[in-house]
Amino acid sequence: MTSRGSSGPAIEAIDLVKWFGKTVALDGVSFTVPRGSVFGVIGPNGAGKTTIMRALLDLIRLASGHATLLGTDSRNAGPELRRRIGFLPGELILEGRVTGRRLLRHYANISGPVHSGRVDDLAGRLGLDLDRTVRTLSKGNKQKLGIVQAFMHQPDLLVLDEPTSGLDPLMQQEFLALVSEARDAGQTVFLSSHVISEIQQAADEVAILRDGRIITVAGVESLRDTAIRHIRVSANGLSAAELNSRLVPLIGMGELDCRATATGAEATAVFSGAISPFVQAISTLSLTDLVVEEPELEESVLRLYSQPKARR
Repeated sequence: MTSRGSSGPAIEAIDLVKWFGKTVALDGVSFTVPRGSVFGVIGPNGAGKTTIMRALLDLIRLASGHATLLGTDSRNAGPELRRRIGFLPGELILEGRVTGRRLLRHYANISGPVHSGRVDDLAGRLGLDLDRTVRTLSKGNKQKLGIVQAFMHQPDLLVLDEPTSGLDPLMQQEFLALVSEARDAGQTVFLSSHVISEIQQAADEVAILRDGRIITVAGVESLRDTAIRHIRVSANGLSAAELNSRLVPLIGMGELDCRATATGAEATAVFSGAISPFVQAISTLSLTDLVVEEPELEESVLRLYSQPKARR
């Protein structure tokens, strides 16, 4: 992984607070995004993802707190800084009376130089016809147009709000390839999503957001290590009660079900934590079957959503 430009984080957000009327939209949000990384913010609709992005770009003003983008205070973001950023808003509004090609030419005049052939290459990868009038495009094709305008000038920082909204699964994978290539080129990507699998594939780190507060920030690998796994264990020569007593210290009783089989016992369980200690602990059993499902972040993250809110 490489980084562009000067040292220091690409984004540093410190105690961001934003109110809409009497509603707290952001409640002391802080995080840091290293340069040359992909940082994801995930949360249900209304959690504050879009508000964070709009606040970072100074499209809305904070009640308190501050943020720096590429070493510059976001409140002082002039044209020079904005040319170094590619932004895809969650609610994309495009001029409908022109072709996609003409619209992108207009954006290129604002964002700065775009390498020859870059726009056509991106459009080709996404299956986007640039010569159609924008108003005739489907929602998915308008989203592709938004992705092209964000990526085309190869900015140091990409800020992408729900970027795969309206894309079919094949195009979602092509978008994730673009993100991976941007990271490899030293660009920083800050994206939001409510699709957990998307963040799992794309991000190095992820912030889990709920009700305007960050519940946790962790590396995707770290989250995967503690993700929920569904396990089935079969062993010979043990009763269901004996197998239960061996597994309870490892798993707990709440999500463990043991039953007798013709030759011994079988257990199904929901397990959270590193798998190696678990496998080591059951290695002395006379196992006939062990199935460990690939961990999914979704169940773990949903459990974090459902935890009682911290007192303020």
